[in-house]
Amino acid sequence: MLALALCARGADFYLHPNDVVVFYGDSITDQRLYTTYVETFVVTRYPKLPVRFVHSGWGGDRVTGGGGGPIDDRLKRDVLAYRPTVMTIMLGMNDGRYKAFDDDSFRTFSDGYEHIVKFMKDATPNVRITLIDPSPYDDVTRAPMFPGGYNVVLLKYGEYLRTLAERNHLDFADLNTRLVKALERANLADQANAQKIVPDRVHPGRSGHLLMAASLLEAWGATPAVTRVEIDAASAQIKQAVNTAVSGLESTGSIRWIQKDEALPMPAPMNDPLIALAVKSSDFVEKFNSETLRVTGLDASTYLLKINGRIVGTFTRENLASGVNLAEFDTPMMQQAAQVHDLTLKRAEIHNIRWRQVQLPLHAMLPARAAAVEDNLDALDNDLAAVQRSTAQPASCLYELTPVQ
Repeated sequence: MLALALCARGADFYLHPNDVVVFYGDSITDQRLYTTYVETFVVTRYPKLPVRFVHSGWGGDRVTGGGGGPIDDRLKRDVLAYRPTVMTIMLGMNDGRYKAFDDDSFRTFSDGYEHIVKFMKDATPNVRITLIDPSPYDDVTRAPMFPGGYNVVLLKYGEYLRTLAERNHLDFADLNTRLVKALERANLADQANAQKIVPDRVHPGRSGHLLMAASLLEAWGATPAVTRVEIDAASAQIKQAVNTAVSGLESTGSIRWIQKDEALPMPAPMNDPLIALAVKSSDFVEKFNSETLRVTGLDASTYLLKINGRIVGTFTRENLASGVNLAEFDTPMMQQAAQVHDLTLKRAEIHNIRWRQVQLPLHAMLPARAAAVEDNLDALDNDLAAVQRSTAQPASCLYELTPVQ
């Protein structure tokens, strides 16, 4: 018996085949965390969708530029040079100057931001731009620096960006609200660890960036479902198979089947206490990592689930009948997705070395030699991207549900 995968993947997703996405911003983008999470999600959730990602954040940047040079130099060298079809912009944390709202700072920010938008639209009229409101300053787990707090200032900047996006027919992503709500919940559950989600109040750790990535992906219309499978063990029938193909179903006491998925779960290691706290304090699982297995018509009270011979967990008949989210367990699919993310990080680091350690400091001094190194690093980046894509392709897995005596 065979159940074919249902639903066209990526039909309504923001990214298109062969898109080039450039992430632009200040030190929070320069951390290469929310950006690499977004990249890994796209590669694992849409493994047949070829998209290239470039990480162009620079610590300390404002709308006027910063350590990487004036804004026009940054845009030409670090964005336009890659011929982007998609660009995200996250600026504002430094533009507000870490003080109460004032008109002069805001005017500089708004004028500078509109210059960036006009510059990009003049240079590449068809580029699709997503404006990102500034990520939060943590006024939740620690007392604000002044009445109202700095995040209120950033929210005002975000409100302006939303109207700017509407006025210019651009896209907008709110990376502030979800993380603030998670901080509020986490602070009630575990104040000490809640403070570590944004440890210096400005730069989130991995756990905070995971939720920020989720917000950008939500704005882009990413699907929450990895797969959904429903089996009736009593009649040995496959009732539902979404984004997967199920074959070889056997139900004779133990239940066995082969599953070939169309996507992998998003790796979110729940053995990391900060990741676990952030995920449990948010809607991340239900909104972005739903890998549901539902089995009804079972006789025994408890079953052991193995995938490819690896023990995933023990579940009651009632657990299985209501549905188990496999994305919350250490499955072979989750391990494969973690390998993909490791390749994502390696690829981003290679690009950063090429850009920050070769191109910028050495190209003018030793142009021929630097250009040769840059070409080799670009080739290595491309090779890693190919390995990353290959690693993200789902494989057939053998599922076994065995009664526990």
